[in-house]
Amino acid sequence: MRRLTLAFCLAASTALATELPVRSVTLSSAGLAQIERAGEVPPEGSVVFRAPTEDVDDLLRSLIVVDTAGTVEGLRLPASDLAGEAFRGLPLRPDDFTSRERLLAALRGQEAEAGGARGRIADASETTNGLRLSLVTPRGIVTVLLREGDEVKLTDEALAARVARAAEALAAARSEDERRIEIRLRADRARQVAVLYVAGAPLWKPSYRLLVPPLTATGGAAQARLQGWAVVENASGSDWDAIRLALVSGEAAAFRQRIYEPITVPRPELPVRVAGAVQVRPDTGGRPTPPPPPSPMPAPLAMSREMASAPQAARARAPDAPVGGAIAGTSPPAAAATAEASAGRVAFVLAEPVTIRTGETANVPFLDVRLPAERVWWIQDLAARHPLSAVRIRNASSHTLPDGLATVYGAEGPEAGVFLGDAEIRAMPAGDGRILAFARDRDVQYTQAGSSTERVTRIGLRRGYVMLDVLRSEETALNVDPRGARGLLVVDVPRRAGAQHRFTTVSEGDFGLRHEVMLEGAQVTLRLPFERTMRQEVPLWDQGLGEPVLLRWQQFDIEQNLRRLPGGPGTLERLQEILGRVAADTPGRDDLAGVVQAMTELRRLLDEARLRARAYRTADQALQRARQAAEDRTGPEQQEARRRLNTASRDAEQAGTAADQAWEAWQRAVIALLQRGA
Repeated sequence: MRRLTLAFCLAASTALATELPVRSVTLSSAGLAQIERAGEVPPEGSVVFRAPTEDVDDLLRSLIVVDTAGTVEGLRLPASDLAGEAFRGLPLRPDDFTSRERLLAALRGQEAEAGGARGRIADASETTNGLRLSLVTPRGIVTVLLREGDEVKLTDEALAARVARAAEALAAARSEDERRIEIRLRADRARQVAVLYVAGAPLWKPSYRLLVPPLTATGGAAQARLQGWAVVENASGSDWDAIRLALVSGEAAAFRQRIYEPITVPRPELPVRVAGAVQVRPDTGGRPTPPPPPSPMPAPLAMSREMASAPQAARARAPDAPVGGAIAGTSPPAAAATAEASAGRVAFVLAEPVTIRTGETANVPFLDVRLPAERVWWIQDLAARHPLSAVRIRNASSHTLPDGLATVYGAEGPEAGVFLGDAEIRAMPAGDGRILAFARDRDVQYTQAGSSTERVTRIGLRRGYVMLDVLRSEETALNVDPRGARGLLVVDVPRRAGAQHRFTTVSEGDFGLRHEVMLEGAQVTLRLPFERTMRQEVPLWDQGLGEPVLLRWQQFDIEQNLRRLPGGPGTLERLQEILGRVAADTPGRDDLAGVVQAMTELRRLLDEARLRARAYRTADQALQRARQAAEDRTGPEQQEARRRLNTASRDAEQAGTAADQAWEAWQRAVIALLQRGA
């Protein structure tokens, strides 16, 4: 392509720009990176660097400039819509920069100088000999043939500068995924300047290698070796060349805010007020006088409020001993990282510089410690069949160990150098301990069984009720067979709401209640009992029957409601069963015995009342038959029928009186029973 120089009066800045390299990176477990750039800046120089576009929001809200000998004038960077802003108001569009012919054609009408002539651009076209440019001058049209390296100069310096900026923006827009950041400084001498900011970054991911001691019967001061490695990704857009790298573990609050993109505030639009149009109704002439109104008619019924609101209502419903074995010689890191702990966080600062090019992933060691450790069996699920193989470690360091996945290897004996499994390490504060399960031991078996018993501990009376305090014992039994193996067994037992455990525990936590026992090779049964106190009430009277004194046997079906009545089947048998299993020294037992005795008497009285009521009904039926016979007979037979009627009437009256007396005797006994207790 032929080259043509367009002089657009670019005003080159006299200030020196210094590209600041990355010197330090701190990666946070919150998915952020604190990046520090530093270098020497000359007098009156500015600082520049490039950052990914997606990090500009974070950079703008977190930038800190450290310049002890200078003054910060501010930060400049291209607009978020770089091309759109650069071409606003220009007669050019980005596609016009595809060729010089098209560019000059877009500038048609602008005044320019070329080939010794000056005039307004009329036309431009490519020929075999060069670019033919037509200029309109006061004396006519001049055609200039421009060859390789010839210059076209716009005489409007402001327009030339804007076209130059548009070309610069067009070049910058070709890499929309990053922005050039310029920080303007003012000072009278050279000095060191540092720039710090926080931006989003891939989460650094810790992982561990854990070398564990073998299972022993006596425990003791065994140790495990824990090595920590971190997977680090450089997605910052800049190379990290011999930087200081720190890895932070904590729970920092992290937010995003879009402050790079322009934000406009919507406003209500008011119409332009104009004079109202004049409206005239045409004259249609006179009309006849209207007729008189008709006779008054009744007003229509008004819709009720309920009817009017009905549709609306319807819508409304609508976490330094050597280790033996071949693997014990695992290489330590080149230099141990320094752990800097503060409130709620810990930073592992690598002792040696790290180099990671942009787009690369690195796995760097940050931890190598020996921790007190003990191999154990661990039961988490009481219903399982085999316990877990686990190791209990204690964080003897001075800082928190972050979450991570540990690959577990054996350190001694037959297990030396052997992969045993994976274990999850949850955040472990200094001095705290964790049990890490990495496999299941199928050589050790256990089964579980459950049982429960109840014992009355106290009896009391309250008007109409027998109150029982019951101690319920619930027990889980584990039958464990270690098959000759010896070691510590840890059992996590779930809590039971409202119950107190009656076995020894070493700790409590999210896991429930932790119980430990040393297995000596023989089969053993572990008992894990709980106790809870319950209050039971045994009603002596069915409240649904109302007051006993108001209950009339004549309007009440005794036989159908027999189980609801004191003395009927059910309550007496239950109280007798409770009395039979209550210990002789149980508080309130004598009161219960008295209630049982009273209920026994009530049964006798109720049976008597039932008998009298049945007798009455039999007598009443005989009376009805005699009355009917007296009405159906005549003559001497009628006299005999009337005599029998009189006899049946006396029998019915006597049976009714006996039934009343028997029912009232039962009622008095019921009232006396209900008045027992507080």
